[in-house]
Parts: sequence; C-alpha cells; structure tokens
Amino acid sequence: METGASTASGTVTCLGSTSVPVSKPISKSSPYLVLASPRTQPWWWCSTCNKKQSRSIRLVALVKKTEDAVHVSNEITPKTTGESKTQMIIPKVAERLARKKSERYTYLVAAVMSSLGVTSAAIMAVYYRFSWQMEGGEFPLLEMFGTLLLSVGAAVGMEFWARWAHRALWHASLWHMHKSHHRPRDGPFELNDVFAIINAVPAIALLSYGFFTRGLLAGLCFGAGLGITVFGMAYMFVHDGLVHRRFPVGPIANVPYLRRVAAAHHLHHTDIFDGVPYGLFLGPKEIEEVGGAEELEMEINRRMKKSKTSL
Repeated sequence: METGASTASGTVTCLGSTSVPVSKPISKSSPYLVLASPRTQPWWWCSTCNKKQSRSIRLVALVKKTEDAVHVSNEITPKTTGESKTQMIIPKVAERLARKKSERYTYLVAAVMSSLGVTSAAIMAVYYRFSWQMEGGEFPLLEMFGTLLLSVGAAVGMEFWARWAHRALWHASLWHMHKSHHRPRDGPFELNDVFAIINAVPAIALLSYGFFTRGLLAGLCFGAGLGITVFGMAYMFVHDGLVHRRFPVGPIANVPYLRRVAAAHHLHHTDIFDGVPYGLFLGPKEIEEVGGAEELEMEINRRMKKSKTSL
C-alpha cells in the first residue's frame, strides 16, 4: 500500500491501491493537478473498491512546486509584457494622485479663507452691534439674551431643517443637483455645493438686518443669522472635511462622537437603510432608530482601521 502519483498514465493512487483518474495528464503547462470525481463523491474524496470496506480516506490534491508555477506564469506572460504594462500604469496613477492632491488643496484654501472671513466678520459684527447699542448708556440685556438664544436655537434647528430638506427636496425634486454628491467627483467642486450658497442667502439677510437695525426684533434676527452661519461652518468641516475628506481637518478626526457622525453619514451613501440617516450631527441616532447599531459600529471600526493603515 502506498500513496503516489503517475504523470504518465494520468492516474493518482491512494491508500488501498485504488486508482483515481485525473481530468487530464499532468504537464509542465498545468501548475495544478485537477482530479475527476469518482462516483458521486466530491473530488477530494475517494472510496475503496472493496464492498466490505465502508470507510473513506481523504485525498489531498497534489500541487506542483511554487517554482514551477512561477516558471509557467513567466512563460505565458513574459516579463517584458509586465514591464510595459507597469510603465503604462504608473504615470496614470501618478497623474491621478497629483490631480487629487491639487483638488484637495484648492478646496482647503477655499474652506480656510471662507471660514476666516465669516468668523472674523461675525465677531466684528457682534462687537460693533452691541457697542453701538450701549452708546446711550443703557445695557440691552434682553436684546443680548435674545441674540444668544436665537444663535443656539438656529444652529440646532438647522440640523432638523437639513434633515427634512435632504429627504424631501434633495433626494426628490432637486436630485438633478444633489446626485453630483453621490457620484465620483471630477474636480474640486460639485454642483451640490450650490446648496451651501443657497443656505447662506437667508443668513446674510438676517445678519444685515440685525446689524443695521436697533431693537429686540433686530437682535433676534441677528442671532438667527449667526446660528445659521455657525451651523454652516460646522457642517463644512465635518461633512466635507471629515466625512468625505475633501480637505484635512486635523484633530477633529479624533473626536469620538464625530467618528460616529462620519460613519453614520457613510451608511447614508451606501443606501443600506433606504437613505437613512438624512441628518448629519444626529445621524447616529437615526441609524439606531432603524436598528442599524451593529452596522454603525462595524463602519466605525472599519474607518479607524483604514485611518491607521494610511498613516
């Protein structure tokens, strides 16, 4: 009794002197040995011919040495062909990486300039507005409280407005504009960026009216415009920077809750829960409400592993 292989006859001998036919003779051009299935058993089993014996033994497929496989692959695909393909691919990859780097730099400059401009303008507007209100000697406490309250309220309310608009408008009648955000982007900007300009119009109007007008109503309008502006800046850094990596965001990426926000928004783009979540900062809560807590944790871990390997 012995186990062996015969390259001439095209058979394999297993324990019990049973010959199992192979699908084709072994040759140098075939790096693997393919076995035919005796009777109805899977190919990796063979049975003895003796009817009294019911036991089966496992037949391990014979694999040629790695050197032979490499030799065969080299004969089929010459090294010169591989080198020529490599020479063609490398410039394309380098060109693509350079283009992506340029796009990220362009958007980063736009994000930083707009953020600095809006932030400085908002700080100056708040300072000069209340300094003008206090010129008569009366401290506008109620007006300042109303401005602060509306600033926070508008920033929080924008999350719910963005969620509703995202579901009812952007994925419906305005899909012809929003679809640019769900497809590969060609260039630093996309048509979906127009929504940022549209949302900036009421913020500018409210800030302008509140800045040049005295009174409680003007203070409330000024606070609402300020809250919309703060939400827009936070949305840009978290959504465009952290989630879609259109520009680097630095330490923001290490905030645990923002990691959950980024993972939840990625699930929106996979459409695994019919588009949920449509909000951004409350996206993790939306995912949990539809029973996607496990998928959310898996996505968080995947993003963390990816960020570590990219370092």
